[in-house]
Amino acid sequence: MYRALATTDLDAVRRNVRTILGRLGSGTRYMAVVKADGYGHGAMRIARAALDEGASGLAVTTVEEGQDLREAGFGGTVLVMGPVLEDQLEDAVLAGVELAVWSPEFVRAAAPVARRLRRSVPLHLKVDTGMHRLGVSPARMARLAEKITLDPWLELRAVMTHLATADSDPEFMEEQLRVFRQAIAPLREGLPAVRYHAANSAATFRDPASHFDMVRCGIATYGMSPFQWHPANDGLVPVLTLSSYVASIRDLSPGEGVSYSLTWKARHRTRVALVPIGYGDGFSRGLSNRGDVLINGRRYPRVGNVCMDQFLVEVDRDAPVQFGDPVVLVGRQGEEQITAEELAAHLGTINYEITCSLTGRVRREYTGDS
Repeated sequence: MYRALATTDLDAVRRNVRTILGRLGSGTRYMAVVKADGYGHGAMRIARAALDEGASGLAVTTVEEGQDLREAGFGGTVLVMGPVLEDQLEDAVLAGVELAVWSPEFVRAAAPVARRLRRSVPLHLKVDTGMHRLGVSPARMARLAEKITLDPWLELRAVMTHLATADSDPEFMEEQLRVFRQAIAPLREGLPAVRYHAANSAATFRDPASHFDMVRCGIATYGMSPFQWHPANDGLVPVLTLSSYVASIRDLSPGEGVSYSLTWKARHRTRVALVPIGYGDGFSRGLSNRGDVLINGRRYPRVGNVCMDQFLVEVDRDAPVQFGDPVVLVGRQGEEQITAEELAAHLGTINYEITCSLTGRVRREYTGDS
């Protein structure tokens, strides 16, 4: 019995990896995205499970995340996809991570560091095909690729792009893929060893034409839907269970309210149970008076404002709920299930934010270790 417990099912991770790999052609690799502490699930254990099941590499956002993987003993491909400051270059080179690049200034800064340390730096040239966030324009891509290939201490390992609407607008995704194919066509002839990748989880599941030489799957690895519908629709199994317990039970008379501001009041004689987890643990205050929890395999509604450390649910006087009963906030209990997608819908956000928001106060456990 724990106040706030996040349980990560590594067998479910492996099943999701198999599902992803089953969608790929024989020449296409799968890179597991484990940034933001594995989307809140625990990067190191997720990374090991994914690699053991067939992932060919790992992707993160920051140099620090790449260093953490190296220090944990991960010796294979680690791609840092986010911006890297000039004073981080030495750390990145010494860690042996691969770096996304999109500016001449970065190339000019990286080359002397690599030369001084006498270590070649593998780069993934990122092309902006319409997301307008990071990436070199297609018109300038060839020139930057040439700068990389002409420097003996830099290696053009791959060319990549990122798809803005693979989860929502297939037509714009197809336009981005058209721009990407057109941009890389000259390189594919002249640099046959270079790999090409574009697909996130949504594109991987939506269109095999987006797969190229590699896909980068984050959300699907964790058994959550890139389309914000039920994960089972794509054969995915949610990895995370977030749970707590019934810490207190009290009876209410009609008109009595609960929690800060008394935003909910009993309409009749009823009973409420206190669950000792709140927004200090990453369970959003926006879920006040919204949604359910699972107790003994039944749904019970949240009532009143979610506090920093606790919230309440209405269980009625006849409900078989007792002190110490396990409470599931995200996950399955009996025949019932609450998904991250369900919580995200209540909040007007996406499932990514549900798991990434969990704080360090939440105890972590793992099942399914091989």
